[in-house]
Amino acid sequence: MIWPFKRRSRKKIARIEVSGAIAGGTREQVLKALKIVEEQCFPGLLLRIDSPGGTVGDSQEIHSALCRLQEKTKIVASFGNISASGGVYIGMGAHHIVSNPGTITGSIGVILRGNNIERLLERVGVSFKVIKSGPYKDILAFDRELTEPEQSILQELIDTSYEQFVKTVAEARNLDVDAVKQFADGRIFTGEQALTLGVVDRLGSEADARRWLAELVDLDPEKTEVCTIEEPKPLVNRLLSRGQAPGALSANLGQLCFDIETSGLPLWLYRP
Repeated sequence: MIWPFKRRSRKKIARIEVSGAIAGGTREQVLKALKIVEEQCFPGLLLRIDSPGGTVGDSQEIHSALCRLQEKTKIVASFGNISASGGVYIGMGAHHIVSNPGTITGSIGVILRGNNIERLLERVGVSFKVIKSGPYKDILAFDRELTEPEQSILQELIDTSYEQFVKTVAEARNLDVDAVKQFADGRIFTGEQALTLGVVDRLGSEADARRWLAELVDLDPEKTEVCTIEEPKPLVNRLLSRGQAPGALSANLGQLCFDIETSGLPLWLYRP
């Protein structure tokens, strides 16, 4: 079902899917969908997450919007094939989380990557003249190595972002911060392991999460209608999803676009 809905939906459950890497486009779509859930008074939201994570700021904005919605709508998250790093962070905005036993989740941590092609530029005879207002204005420049002070600055940035992540998980799951840090070292784990660690509430499929949500909002699990809220996809996305381009090509194009968009940004992202 495509938005917008024209009437209030107290007898229905809303469904929003967060799939792929999280960046600006994903944030915009999810925030619009969450606004519709609030305006149309859906009593429950099924949040399907199948994402390796993404940018820190975009993940935080989605999480904050979910936390605000919690006051009006019961939210159950369903972890799909992968719900890692920023995908986990978004899931912390739900009241409850259901995961498949084999879901790849975890990867709680922060990564920032830069490219240094200084030697390549020297071989082809290319150099840059940089005029800057301060010594760190071109931090992570691709034509030189990081200095030790720059590494310290970036490490402090990463550490701060990491502490934010850990604190959010601890508060959402009623866990001690030190307990979260025991498994929040970037490692991935299965949904079954996540249940043992306290990261999720139950093991099950999306259908199981839907039935639980219906029960939580006093609706019949077998008769409740689920309304998926999504924007019409751009033409290129529709063509790719219909098999008009090889799957590997579609994935590579998506990864390339994400890498370009997020170059030099701290990421809550699982990238094998």
